[in-house]
Amino acid sequence: MALLELRNVIRRFGDFTAVDNVSLSIETGEFFTLLGPSGCGKTTLLRLIAGFDTPDSGQILLDGEDIASTPPEKRSIHTVFQSYALFPHMTVTDNVAFPLKMSKVAPAEIRKRVEKALEEVQLSKFAHRFPHELSGGQKQRVAFARGLINRPRLLLMDEPLGALDAKLREDMQRELINLQKEVGITFIFVTHSQDEALALSQRIAVMNVGKIEQIGEPSTIYSAPANRFIADFIGKINLMEAGVTHISGEDMTLEIDGLGTITLPLKPAVQPGDRGVIAIRPEQVKVYALAERTEVPHAYTGKVLDFLYVGDVTTYVIELDNGVRMEALLANSAPGRARFFEVDDPVIVSWPQEAAQFLPDQP
Repeated sequence: MALLELRNVIRRFGDFTAVDNVSLSIETGEFFTLLGPSGCGKTTLLRLIAGFDTPDSGQILLDGEDIASTPPEKRSIHTVFQSYALFPHMTVTDNVAFPLKMSKVAPAEIRKRVEKALEEVQLSKFAHRFPHELSGGQKQRVAFARGLINRPRLLLMDEPLGALDAKLREDMQRELINLQKEVGITFIFVTHSQDEALALSQRIAVMNVGKIEQIGEPSTIYSAPANRFIADFIGKINLMEAGVTHISGEDMTLEIDGLGTITLPLKPAVQPGDRGVIAIRPEQVKVYALAERTEVPHAYTGKVLDFLYVGDVTTYVIELDNGVRMEALLANSAPGRARFFEVDDPVIVSWPQEAAQFLPDQP
């Protein structure tokens, strides 16, 4: 039985449906992420799980018991917010101990558990400091320790790393993964950051306008997006308009607008005449100097329109002869000054057949 199960959950605000008939299940010990753009309903869904809001219909089952009408303090669930929500007049120790004091735990037991919690988040030497004496990352770790002190069945995190700078956020991501493995508590993480979701999660639910578009492991969400929205939202991708012209056995022939035909494995329910996009990740695109004239499949000529060098990789924008633009991500793995091509260099771009996916337009 799943630890948490949502069945046909709906939440409306007037005429606006923030959560639209959502069903999902989350297993014990899982690091599960709700990912989507601002306004997609992910925070509303988290508030429904926490008990800060009540669904208009549907069930929220924790260990098989419907808790949809159970008040937050009666649920074995804690929430960590982006703002940390620490008490400024309390020391780190007192902030972490607060939930135990509210539960009337014995003082000796509180001391023992707080010491252990601060060890888990590497804050033992900061026990007597106040929040204003801590860095952003330290405040965030105090918030995690307080959320974990009662060993809840679920720890909910609403954009908890959003206020941190890029380097500290990356460090905290590693700490979160290790912490979750160590304590074994189920984490439900809300973020709009695709990179963060891919790095942290065991499974991701991608949300859009109140609905779940796809649930899966990060590698599946990235490499096999269910539709155009997910392909475009998760990472960088080349999308080229195409239509199905012919189906033969287990293959389908498509006409890419302005580029010609391509044959791909047949997708379920696809029919001749269907329109959609060919999706190819930039790291799958190969770029060759025009002089190489390499015999490669799906080869098209063009020129370098622009590039962005960011140290470990360079992203090239290639304009093909027919005006279609593609991005290619090339690793700067060679020693010395890494530069493959210059602006206006004539090039050939290609990709392996298995790198291309057809995503039909949704009705």
